Amino acid sequence: MGDKKIKITETVLRDAHQSLMATRMRTEEMVPILDKMDQVGYYSVECWGGATFDACLRFLNEDPWERLRVLRSHFKNTKLQMLLRGQNILGYRHYADDVVEAFVQRSIANGIDIIRIFDALNDTRNLETAVRATKKEGGEAQIAMAYTLGEPYTIDYWTDLAKRIEDMGADSICVKDMAGLLVPEKATELVIALKNAVDIPIDLHSHCTSGVAPITYVRGIEAGCDIVDTAISPFSGGTSQPATEVIEETFMGTDHDPGLDIGLLSEIADYFKPIKAKAIADGQMDPKVLGTDINALIYQVPGGMLSNMISQLKEMKAEDKLTEVLEEVPRVRKDIGYPPLVTPSSQIVGTQAVLNVLSGERYKIMTEEMRKILRGEYGKTVLDFDKDLQKKAIGDDEPITCRPADLLKPELKELEKKMSAYKQQEEDVLSYALFPDVACEFFKYREAVQNNIDPAIYDAKHRAYPV
Repeated sequence: MGDKKIKITETVLRDAHQSLMATRMRTEEMVPILDKMDQVGYYSVECWGGATFDACLRFLNEDPWERLRVLRSHFKNTKLQMLLRGQNILGYRHYADDVVEAFVQRSIANGIDIIRIFDALNDTRNLETAVRATKKEGGEAQIAMAYTLGEPYTIDYWTDLAKRIEDMGADSICVKDMAGLLVPEKATELVIALKNAVDIPIDLHSHCTSGVAPITYVRGIEAGCDIVDTAISPFSGGTSQPATEVIEETFMGTDHDPGLDIGLLSEIADYFKPIKAKAIADGQMDPKVLGTDINALIYQVPGGMLSNMISQLKEMKAEDKLTEVLEEVPRVRKDIGYPPLVTPSSQIVGTQAVLNVLSGERYKIMTEEMRKILRGEYGKTVLDFDKDLQKKAIGDDEPITCRPADLLKPELKELEKKMSAYKQQEEDVLSYALFPDVACEFFKYREAVQNNIDPAIYDAKHRAYPV
């Protein structure tokens, strides 16, 4: 079964600080340790994409593209990896194919080797353009399956999805367990089934939210998975990944030994400890996120979605309704075809469940996002929508049944025209495409710095100086 070394993807530069401190780690905090990280023996370092792009522009006054170039200049031996939300790229809507293609092309040109591509609904049509573009540019396309629980999500569902992913030309498959729902026994069953179904490598990605992830990794590795995602210990656990050193120590001297340099790992951990301490002291990291919340398994609700619902209920002075809302979540999810609960479907389902309970009548108030999902704007869910609810949401409008991006006209040239006054590099057009207002604020800030205007004075006029 397993006589091969496990490969390690280190997440501290992306998912770990996104999960624990709202993606606020700065490039300058990363740079001093990068050369050591490059010597450890990681298979890859996940360092870009996800929320890092938005956070760089919005909160840190940094150019995300420049961050990528800096990281690339330090990693001579290690592959760099990013997370891309398929047709949503890193934004919150579907973009036209020409924008997706240009974004992938510039990402690889600036230093990305592996692009992990996923779709919130596991609708493979929303992955096609990004995968094709990645392969065209000579990058590695890793397609992620958003792992979830529920009636339609059988082993047959996952193996069928894996076969379709392999047929699309993926170089590897990631089981993306964003809510920490994959328990050890199921991991064994799932990995064995996937290894029998496809010939490409399997990467296991989980979060410690419910506490089971380290044991799940052990079982997954023993069952034959090829890669696991881990975070250096100061940024591991809680809503982040299992600790890198723990997996190395667990398998040291066995056939699965990742072969990482444990001395260097210790130095890297020591480097990140004060960064974590400062994040806690500055209020950027709430120690609560480091705990274990077994409710994730009971309610199958990811940590971020749960805290979101609690704060919505607090605002409405209705905290006593939490249990009712949690019971309503699976009903809403069923009505819209059982989507995995990951951005944006988790927010859509959570908010609608709150409204259904508080208004005293289901769907008396319906959010615009809920109407969009029922119109088919996000793609196809694993089961059909509730027909009466769809009719209530979109009336006599024709639902979208094609790939949603087929309805979008090319938009890159138009976007370039709109922001040409700010353009200093090709990549600026893409920053603007994803986050128009935020990018323009950043471009103004960048200009102020280049013209030796004190950014503090500049920022006082434009927005709060980021902490």
